[in-house]
Amino acid sequence: MKTVSINLILLLLFCQGAYAQQTGRMETDRPDQTESPYLTKKNYLQAEFGFNLEKVDGLTQWVHPTALWKYGLNERFEFRMITEMQTIQIKSDTSIANRKTGVLPLQFGGKLALMEEKGWRPKTSLIAHTSLPRWGGAVFQTPNWSPNFRFVMQNTLSDRAALGYNVGAEWDGFSSTPDWIYTFAPGYNLGKNGYAYVELWGSVRKGSSPQHSVAGGLAYYFTDDTKIDLSGSYGLTETATDYYLAIGFSFRTPTKKK
Repeated sequence: MKTVSINLILLLLFCQGAYAQQTGRMETDRPDQTESPYLTKKNYLQAEFGFNLEKVDGLTQWVHPTALWKYGLNERFEFRMITEMQTIQIKSDTSIANRKTGVLPLQFGGKLALMEEKGWRPKTSLIAHTSLPRWGGAVFQTPNWSPNFRFVMQNTLSDRAALGYNVGAEWDGFSSTPDWIYTFAPGYNLGKNGYAYVELWGSVRKGSSPQHSVAGGLAYYFTDDTKIDLSGSYGLTETATDYYLAIGFSFRTPTKKK
């Protein structure tokens, strides 16, 4: 089963990059699959929580919650840690065959700023994480390391619109064959406090059928440091996730007095 974290189908988020760039508001990596090249502000702790429902064939998965913890070390690097609690349920034709709950292996890593936007050259950063073998709940432990990385890029299209896109790879901790991933997400600011995006994303694995999905989401800022989001996706290929729905909340706070 593919592990994903996506967003509601209509028209929803990732233009936050253009918006936050103008206003100095918090940048987040949720709710879309397209991560932002912007870093967490120096000496700020940022937390991004999501509660997800995902369906793949006969398997239903709840994430309650997924949490991305970020700390801005300086202008070029942020530390990142991902914690997740999941419940999976496998359903047969007549009854519930299996239901298991546990903590996924903790992921840790960082985001490194590589270059600023200039003309058609996108603002670019590199995100990398890994989890340790045999960490987490017994149900979700992996025998091997499960690293992942992606180059995250964004072009500003106008004062209200932006285009985000990612390319990278991830390993599942069981096989040495990676999933090569991509995302493509145009977005648009909605008024002073909201934004919306649509997204095409997926992965390709040697010897397996490709997985492609379409997604979208909406987000709203209560303040520069607090935000809620709603998102979802729909699978376009047979092996992709059937659908995905999520709701989330993000905030940031300074760790040092000014």
